[in-house]
Amino acid sequence: MQIPVVRNVLEANEKIAASVREKLRERKILALNLISSPGAGKTTLLERTLHDLAGEFRMAVIEGDLQTDNDARRVAATGAQAVQINTDGGCHLDSNMIMTAMESLDLDGVDILFIENVGNLVCPVEFDCGEDAKVALLSVTEGDDKPEKYPLLFNLAKAMVLNKVDLLPYVDFDRERARAFATRLNKELAVFEVSCRDGSGLEGWYQWLRDMRAAKL
Repeated sequence: MQIPVVRNVLEANEKIAASVREKLRERKILALNLISSPGAGKTTLLERTLHDLAGEFRMAVIEGDLQTDNDARRVAATGAQAVQINTDGGCHLDSNMIMTAMESLDLDGVDILFIENVGNLVCPVEFDCGEDAKVALLSVTEGDDKPEKYPLLFNLAKAMVLNKVDLLPYVDFDRERARAFATRLNKELAVFEVSCRDGSGLEGWYQWLRDMRAAKL
């Protein structure tokens, strides 16, 4: 009895996601859905990106968390537009939440819309939010077998950001093993090894954003 209910929920979400995607397409806005475990560094990556690319792109962020507006305030401090969604225990954002949040943003002239999803490697992957691409974040403080244990995200993502590589000397993490697991699932996956603390590797991520944005024009 539960299978039809789940199917109906996902189908309804897909219809709204298509509307979100069309609204963004009309404005030529690149939308990226950032997905990771809690603490992998999504917000810190956004802070660096919003600061470093402020002269190139007009950017906005939809923040998803169970509680608090901490991340939205951090993002807004960079000068970017930000709106917070609190799911009150929900494990993911969905397209209806994104559609509603977009009403609080001035999207005219925005080049890139980032969606920072709730920290979770399962539920957010299953709900299309109308994005152009999912971006998987993995930090070296997690297990290097995460792509193997949570394959759907890495299979569907267009990019994987391996974050906190400045900590590699201090943790038991095999970067080649993680990369091999991920690219075995998705041969087209772009992989970026970065440190938001010292800035290493970020230029590759930035160039990927430039290329993705240019593809929307």
